[in-house]
Amino acid sequence: MLALRGSHLLLTAACWPLATHAAEIVAGPPSDLSVTVYRAPWRDSGALSLASLNGFALISETRSVSIPKGDSEIRFEGVADGIEPASALVTGLPAEILEKNRDAQLLSPSELVAASVGKRVALIRTDSKSGRSTRTTGTIRSDAGGGVVFEGPDGIEALRCSGLPETFQFSDRTRLLATPTLSVRVRSASAASAQVTLSYLSRGFDWAANYVLSVAPGGASMDLGGWVTLANGNGTRFEAAHTQVVAGRLNRTSGEVEPISLGGPILAQCWPRGTTSDVDVVAPRQLMLEAPMAAAAPAAEIFRKSARALTAELVQQEQLGDLKLYRVPERTSVGSRQMKQVRLLDRSSVPIAILHIAELPIDQTLPVFPARRTLQTVNDSGHHLGLPLPSGQIASFEASHASLLLLDESPLRDTATGEALEIDAGASPDVQIEQVHEQSTVGAAQNLPLLPGVEHLRSEDVHELTRIEIHNARAARTEVQIRLQIPDSIQLVAADHAVSSRHDKPVFDLTLESGESATIRYRTARVVTRVVPR
Repeated sequence: MLALRGSHLLLTAACWPLATHAAEIVAGPPSDLSVTVYRAPWRDSGALSLASLNGFALISETRSVSIPKGDSEIRFEGVADGIEPASALVTGLPAEILEKNRDAQLLSPSELVAASVGKRVALIRTDSKSGRSTRTTGTIRSDAGGGVVFEGPDGIEALRCSGLPETFQFSDRTRLLATPTLSVRVRSASAASAQVTLSYLSRGFDWAANYVLSVAPGGASMDLGGWVTLANGNGTRFEAAHTQVVAGRLNRTSGEVEPISLGGPILAQCWPRGTTSDVDVVAPRQLMLEAPMAAAAPAAEIFRKSARALTAELVQQEQLGDLKLYRVPERTSVGSRQMKQVRLLDRSSVPIAILHIAELPIDQTLPVFPARRTLQTVNDSGHHLGLPLPSGQIASFEASHASLLLLDESPLRDTATGEALEIDAGASPDVQIEQVHEQSTVGAAQNLPLLPGVEHLRSEDVHELTRIEIHNARAARTEVQIRLQIPDSIQLVAADHAVSSRHDKPVFDLTLESGESATIRYRTARVVTRVVPR
């Protein structure tokens, strides 16, 4: 069995659609484009992957079209692969729309061969020594499993088993198209020309926010930059489009859309000649054929990790109901199967406070662990911010000897204007926390009035005593905050340190000098009620 290379076989075809009773019209290319990208509903700050984009986009195109009197079929070529036909809306047509169709099969070698099974084709072989070509007319009998079986005057044979360069020529007509297409069947009382707007939803899009901050020497302020990362997993490029992204979770229910078929590989499977004892069986190898269309670039070439074609102006924020819309002020091109970035914000000298925070589950013994270094500020104009920040990933850097060093990469939640902003800047090994559960005490039983159907009831107060050790090995005074994760069924009843509250949870705030340690003891109580048989 021999494998084919794409340079050895060129497929040619006359690809005119089959004649129908309705006139077929091709709409002009888009003269204006708008692309609004919505985030995947359940992805907050995770990374984007072009192979799995679960967001979607609302695309609006302006095209010119001329339609004759009577029934006709208008083809809008070059729409997104993931178009949802049920969502397509065509406005500006001086005609009645009868039906809409999405053509999901694109012209490719495998699709062309599959569409030609049982049909007459020409097999052209070229002698590499003499340069002479022979033309044999026959029928493609099968392409099962990717292998092509051809029946000619000399019998049945498999593709590329002759040892000579071979080319199929397809003379039959096919409805395979070179680009994703939406067709609309209309009925018009008279011939007319119009500028129409095609709007539709398409899957295979997503966007994310990415931030970079640098802490100034001394830790009193930071610079913050943000980017919007756009991802288009479709094979269609949207050139010079008005681009918007929408932050917030949109309640949307949609069925699966059959993906556009880009065609698969074709296998050359040749059976050995001779006997089973003198011929080695060769394992099948994948065959790639040249298609009469541009092949998709490898994934490594498609993915662009760095920003491309960055806009000079910042993204502008607007309100969209309860959602946030971020509009790119300049037209931008959303490339096919590519990512790109546009600037979201650029802020400098944002005042911050640095805390070392530990969140502890109550009444448990925990081994020594480092506190988390946290940058705190407020998202308002007084702190040089004041823009709703969509969730995303943030990379934190700190200046050290005239260079920037990475502190941490962490997720950032959606932060509204005026809301407190906390940024995790990584673990701080110089601030160590340890928690030790010291004692459990069960209080005396208390009789309570019996409920109907209960014979005897006993209630007990359970008290837990826990100790927290904090050690500061930093060379500077350090602010430390201990946050207790306490369920509603348990109450903090005593502590040897002042207690405040954050989101209805108890908090201990400490200031430790360099090399200083501190101990906090607290007591919790809960009531356990159980039925006790007599």
